[in-house]
Amino acid sequence: MLVAMSGPHPASLPNDQLLAECDVQRLRRGGPGGQHRNKVETAVVLTHRPTGVRAEANERRSQAENQGRALRRLRLRLAIEIRRTAGSGRAVEPSPLWQKRSAGGRLAVNPAHDEFPTLLAEALDAVAAAEYDVSAAAERLEITTSQLTRFLKHESLAWTQVNIQHRDRGLRQLH
Repeated sequence: MLVAMSGPHPASLPNDQLLAECDVQRLRRGGPGGQHRNKVETAVVLTHRPTGVRAEANERRSQAENQGRALRRLRLRLAIEIRRTAGSGRAVEPSPLWQKRSAGGRLAVNPAHDEFPTLLAEALDAVAAAEYDVSAAAERLEITTSQLTRFLKHESLAWTQVNIQHRDRGLRQLH
């Protein structure tokens, strides 16, 4: 489900602000982890109230570690599922963060980096604004089409979403 919204993308919000927009559940979950695994509520489920997007983490014994992982997963889900619109049909200019990370036409960000979900959201917003024409989106973002394609492929759900939108518009599948 893709949801359109205006204003700053929720994936770009600081941790405390994003958490303030979430319902936080702490639960017990089964699975590996030793004899003390189910004695405390270490699983964390975050639900972003404005969008209904959810993320969960339960693989660590520490509630704080699971909350950090759930927050990261929530940012990625928000980046993939929520599209920010510029309004009035105009394209959004690349953000200062994007410009810093794509200096010289080469996008430099590791998928494990904290800024990855924010940049992914911006890239997907640009692709959506260009009616899923990846070349036009890359031009707007001031990088090459191959750079944008490579970046989107770092997150398989994002790449799948772009291809679904391509198919729905009668365009050829991207590789």
